[in-house]
Order: sequence, then structure tokens, then C-alpha cells
Amino acid sequence: MTAIWALAAFWFGLALVASLLANWLRISTALAEIMVGMAASILFGATVGPDALRPNEPWIKVFAGVGAILLTFLAGAEIDPHVFRRKWKEAAAVGLASFLLPSLGCAAAGHYLLGWKLMPSILAGIALAATSVAVVYTVMMEFGFNRTDFGKTILAACFVTDLGTVVTLGLVFAPFTRKTLIFVAALAAVFVGLPWITRQLFRRYGEKPSELEAKFLLLCLLGMGALASWAGSEAVLPAYLIGMTLAGSVGRDHLLIRRLRTVTIGLLTPFYFTRAGYLVSIPAVIAAPAGVLFFLLAEGIAKIGSVYPVAKFYGSTHKEAMYTTLLMSSGLTFGTIASLYGLSNGIIDKGQYSTLVAAIIGTAIIPTVIANTFFLPRHLLPKPEAGDPHPAEKPKGASGGPGAKKESSPS
Repeated sequence: MTAIWALAAFWFGLALVASLLANWLRISTALAEIMVGMAASILFGATVGPDALRPNEPWIKVFAGVGAILLTFLAGAEIDPHVFRRKWKEAAAVGLASFLLPSLGCAAAGHYLLGWKLMPSILAGIALAATSVAVVYTVMMEFGFNRTDFGKTILAACFVTDLGTVVTLGLVFAPFTRKTLIFVAALAAVFVGLPWITRQLFRRYGEKPSELEAKFLLLCLLGMGALASWAGSEAVLPAYLIGMTLAGSVGRDHLLIRRLRTVTIGLLTPFYFTRAGYLVSIPAVIAAPAGVLFFLLAEGIAKIGSVYPVAKFYGSTHKEAMYTTLLMSSGLTFGTIASLYGLSNGIIDKGQYSTLVAAIIGTAIIPTVIANTFFLPRHLLPKPEAGDPHPAEKPKGASGGPGAKKESSPS
């Protein structure tokens, strides 16, 4: 066990460095963890060896996976049902615009500019069109925009974009089988029955030292995640749906949400974000940088050409529309999942995988940094809540939501 404790301590040491870096540079902690992971990959790859941090150890993959699931659940739980019902047209329009044109544009870039075959190009388009709920939610939470209509609208738009990613990936590459029907039926049952069960269970047994609420939620999330994986889907999809389903109950329990955030942000997501950066093959990217550059340009141009006009249509100012567009350009979670799916099923090779994942990580860093440096809508910063002082002084990594200028107070 000595080696495991030492390895765990080293991972948390990197997480601590990332937190300090995020405060010094005033960037999102998630982005700092990605950059620290990439730096560690370069350093250890040139000295100790590329497997120095053992990123494929089963327990590390479990921590990273559970972190992504819980973070996605929290993002879904932050979506206010009243806001969603009032602004669903806006969220759906931005979400669809964020997926349709970028997926086609990036697929065309892969096929015609890089000479990739048709199916790898389609996979690249799907992966690059995705918006990372994990990055967007973490970034918005650090400023407090997740408590406003502004943030809740863009979280809903992220869901629409990523739903398009998962559905398209399944329709194009995964056969529709009996397992798929079982998974869809289970999702429908969860959507209908889980809110009632949760309210009854929490009313009777909640708010006790046993932390029954957290155990029950983990049972639901990991159980549905296992069913999704068995059916050929991804565990983070039911996590987001469960979060949205329970937004009216769990999402309003601020103490429970804060306890879940502590476990998620403090213990689990450093493994997810740092591992994502560490797995990028820097030598492969250096050997073929054109692919990364072409994909970054194609994704950025397509997102601006599709999301910006829609955000303007729904009443955003130039700065707000650009912020929304750049935040919707942030990829990571579903993009890397789609890339790994393509590698595991022989759709893309290792070189294409490294190029694609490097471009996806670039979209997680570059658009968000630009957005928070030049387009941060500071007039929409929410007022501090008790125990949450000085949100305006937090790292530059948050915000997003079309038409948000109409809402500036916490919900």
C-alpha cells in the first residue's frame, strides 16, 4: 500500500500546485489542472518515463470517472426548472447551433484539410462540437454565475449540445439494440419516479450524520452509469439527466450541494482534469501540429458563426454574445469520451487520437481564457451569498448564457 499512498499524495500535490496556479494567474482551477497535467506529462516523459503517474491505474480511473459523473450531476442540478421552462427556446437554439454547424465544419476540416477518411472525420466533428459541462460548470461556479439565469441558461444549452453529441455518436457508430431500449426505458422510469422517491426518502431519513442523501445519490448515479455503459452510451449522460430531474429538490438543498461540491472538487475532479492533460501525447502533437491547429481554427470559426448570431437574436450585447460563444466552444468531457470511443473501436488510430484530444484540450483552455480576459460581463456578477465572499475576485473562468443581461441577481 505504500506505493499507492505515495502515488495518491503525488496526484494531490499536483492538484495543490494547480490550485495555487489558478489563484496566481486568475484562471479556472479546472483549466489549471489540465495545464499542470500536460506539464507533468512533458517533465516525466523526458525524465522518469511517460507512465510515472500511472494514469491508467484502475483506482485513478475510478476516481476520475466518479468525479466527472458527480460534476455533471451537479451541473444538471443547478438548472432551475422555472428558468428552463421560461427560456427553453433560447437554450435549445443556442445548444443546437453549438452542435450542428461545428460538427459539420470540423468533419470537413478533417476530411479535406487533413486527408482523414470519412468515418474518422465524422467522429472528429462530433467530438469537437461537444461542450464540456464539467469545464463550463466549474468555471461558472467559481464566479457564482451558476446561481443566475445567465448561468442556468447556458448550462441548459450545454445539455442540448452534448445530447446531440451522444445521440449522433450512437446513431452513426453504435447499433440500436435491445440494450439501448432497456437503457431508454430505465431513463424514462428514473425521470418519472426518482423525484418522488427522493423527496420521500430525504424527508424521512435526511439531515442525519449518516449522510444518507449522498449515498442514495451515488447509488443512482453509479447504477445508471453502469447501465449506460452496458448499453453502449456514457455514464455522464444519465448523471446530467438525473441532475436536471432532481433540480427542483436536491438543487434547492444548498447545504447538500455544498457538501457534494467539497467531495467532488476537493477529492475527485483533480484526477479527471489532471489525467486529461497528462494523457496527451506531446511528442505526437509536436510531430504533427497542423492537425491541432486546423481543428482549433475550424471549431472556433464554426462556433462563432453559429452561436454568436443566435445569442444576439435573444438580446445579448456584443460582449455577452461573445462570452456565450467562447464558453460554448469549451470542450473536454464528451469530446474526450467520443475520441476514446473511436480509438477503442478502431475508428481512429493513436496518432489521430492524440491530435484530436490535443485540439479538444486546446478548446478547453484557449476560448475560456480569451472569454474571461476580454469578454467577461462583470455587470452580471452575482452578489455574494453568506459564506461565499468576494466572488468577483475569483479566478477568471466563469460565466456564460445568452440573453443574460436581463438577470443579474442570484436565484
